[in-house]
Amino acid sequence: MSLENIKSQPKGSYESVREESDVYYLKNGIFNNDPDEVKEEDKIEEEKHLREVLNTFLHYEIYAQNMNNKKKSDYRLLPVKHKLLFPNVLKKLNTIDELIKVNSNFIKLMIQDYVPYNADPNKVFQGRSVKTLEIDKVKSTLKQFVRDWSDEGKIEREQTYTPIINALLDYYKDVPQEERGNLNVLVPGAGLGRLAYDITKLGFSTQGNEFSFYMLLGSNFILNCMTEAHQFRIYPWIHSFSNTEKVEHQIAPVDIPDVLPGNIPENTNFSMVAGDFLEVYGSPKYNNYWDSIVTCFFMDTAKNILEYIELISNILKPNAVWINMGPLLYHFEDMYSELSFELSLEEFFEAIEKFGFTIKEKKRIETTYSSNQHSMLKYKYNCSFFVAVKNSK
Repeated sequence: MSLENIKSQPKGSYESVREESDVYYLKNGIFNNDPDEVKEEDKIEEEKHLREVLNTFLHYEIYAQNMNNKKKSDYRLLPVKHKLLFPNVLKKLNTIDELIKVNSNFIKLMIQDYVPYNADPNKVFQGRSVKTLEIDKVKSTLKQFVRDWSDEGKIEREQTYTPIINALLDYYKDVPQEERGNLNVLVPGAGLGRLAYDITKLGFSTQGNEFSFYMLLGSNFILNCMTEAHQFRIYPWIHSFSNTEKVEHQIAPVDIPDVLPGNIPENTNFSMVAGDFLEVYGSPKYNNYWDSIVTCFFMDTAKNILEYIELISNILKPNAVWINMGPLLYHFEDMYSELSFELSLEEFFEAIEKFGFTIKEKKRIETTYSSNQHSMLKYKYNCSFFVAVKNSK
């Protein structure tokens, strides 16, 4: 791959479209439009966490370049006869250096509402170290852009989002399209917002909910700040040299977004709410409020999955529908310091019925998650898909 084909600076800016945004963010803290509702200690804690996330984003380039420099050092330590067999390795690694800068430029644009574009990461948040695990979240965010907002992610979206959307359309098939805006759909764990956006484009009033600042900053950028499709180019696969069939697969570009977010149907609301699902929607004002809840790769993020099921039951209207897609890869299972309560899939279904649902449909769907389709290794989930209706009593 020649350097002439690299977008070393993402094209375009986003300042011109911010005031015309269709999407707004609410939060008990940073993204809240009504800060009077916020407890001061909660606001301080959330601002501290936001600074940590911004600091991690800022250190992406330094960390990635250091790892790539180690690759160069390792190559130089090889016997001369081995280096002669593959003399272009350093050229490949130098190319990856350039692609890291492209990713970094994209990230700096994404967070420039909070940190000046040319800020020195060693001076903005002095004394704050960054751990490998935190940098992994930045790399995961880049891959999530592929899943939600690229042509390459269409396969995974068709495997996971399309069955959900078809089930929602089928359940409300008797509601005219022009009246769907009267139906309120909640998407917890909305990530970068594509599923919530696609549901909104069909005419439903939709609210996404997300806890991760990595996802919130990314979704704010992609939903509010784009001016054209394929506006930015990123390189999400350059950080791994394992299970790569061809070099061009590792350094393959991905252009985002595949569609320009906007043009929300009339009489339809679309919003993203930041915060913990249990805290935000545990408020009495949401009891019997939602016409549908859509959970995709979300239920296993619970420390106590029964709390999620119970809250979903509380906030859905009678005869409203819950549509789920995902595995049961419990996020806190191996964390000794955290509470974690797990159910088998069979027990999961039993709990759903005990909390007042009738399961109308269930099946298994295989899919990958944020996977490089050219990789020699793909983790496949045998997901549980179901449609459950809240009983009228």
